[in-house]
Amino acid sequence: MEKKEKINLVESFQEFKEFKNIDRVTMMSILEDVFRGMLIKKYGTDENIDFIINIDKGDLEIWRNREIVADDEIEDPSLQIALSEATKIEPDFEVGEEVSQEVSLEDFGRRAVLAIRQNLASRILDLEKEGVFKKYKDRAGDIVTGEVYQVWKKETLILDDEGNELILPKTEQIPTDYFKKGDTVRAVILEVEMRNHTPFIILSRTAPVFLERLFEQEVPEVFDGLITIRNIVRVPGERAKVAVESYDDRIDPVGACVGMKGSRIHGIVRELKNENIDVINYTNNIPLYIQRALSPAKITSVNIDDEKMRAEVYLKPDQVSLAIGKGGYNIKLAGKLTGYEIDVYRESDVDQEDVDLEEFSDEIEDWILDELKSIGCDTAKSVLEIPVEELVRRTDLEEETINDVVKILKEEFE
Repeated sequence: MEKKEKINLVESFQEFKEFKNIDRVTMMSILEDVFRGMLIKKYGTDENIDFIINIDKGDLEIWRNREIVADDEIEDPSLQIALSEATKIEPDFEVGEEVSQEVSLEDFGRRAVLAIRQNLASRILDLEKEGVFKKYKDRAGDIVTGEVYQVWKKETLILDDEGNELILPKTEQIPTDYFKKGDTVRAVILEVEMRNHTPFIILSRTAPVFLERLFEQEVPEVFDGLITIRNIVRVPGERAKVAVESYDDRIDPVGACVGMKGSRIHGIVRELKNENIDVINYTNNIPLYIQRALSPAKITSVNIDDEKMRAEVYLKPDQVSLAIGKGGYNIKLAGKLTGYEIDVYRESDVDQEDVDLEEFSDEIEDWILDELKSIGCDTAKSVLEIPVEELVRRTDLEEETINDVVKILKEEFE
């Protein structure tokens, strides 16, 4: 083979040589494997073929060896060559000797070379996919950082630092997340699976484990195992509750997680688009656990029904709306955190002359009444006990609407 042809062999496959995640040894063995398949197709066998590989340079030489026989004694042209043909290569060749000829790309023909290229590309792609799958298959629950490459309606495509594709579905994004091409995104690996020989790495920013990993990154005591996160519940972008405990009495788990003036938790809150995070001390004392879970509300007493997994919580009237929280998130998350269904009651010494809000349905529209009930106000006096500006802050109602409601309710008692 002439020098030019040898270079052709290497340069023709140059783009495959430095393929990401595939080392040169693997690359050359794939190249050899692909060529062997083509040689068997062309010559019927590859047992008399020698491959000389220079890994450092990325060179591959192919030599075909055949035994010289008399012109009339050829039985297998793949393994034998006629003496008359052999002497054209080297005049002093004799019967019984072996001829080694270098195979060039030109020997295969243009169509065969194209087929080799396609086969090689396919093999490398499969290897690449397998490599990506192996890299991520045991990493579910780990945080990754990537760059937004494309944003679609139902999902966002993110590239990791090696250019591998990661998928962040819309359903796994915080409602207030807004990404554009080039943004850096942090998320947790939710699941890794192969679909039709293609690896799918699904990310999440809404999974509780994402919040857990953020705590590990921001709070050294959590990372070191001095503080244990017992449970996490979330309404992504709205509120989260994290139960923590420490086996070391010298460590205040809540204080360590929040940090001086909230320094540690502030970064987590910012990452989660201002999600309110309540960090509470875990305890096996269920009434106390429920009391802590309902913070910031202050509870007067708790009755537990362990069989039905229900809890009756009694509070002063001004604490009821705090316990329920905006949109009912506080009581909903407290229930999920503790595993108990929580019913909230005002203390029984409430003025019996109070009037149920339902009785004002002819004067106040139902959707307004529903909004007031959602913050724990179900009687006239429970609304009147809360200042107007506080009602505006806790509900989605306009100040003018609340003033009208307050006027109607006050008239009832005058």
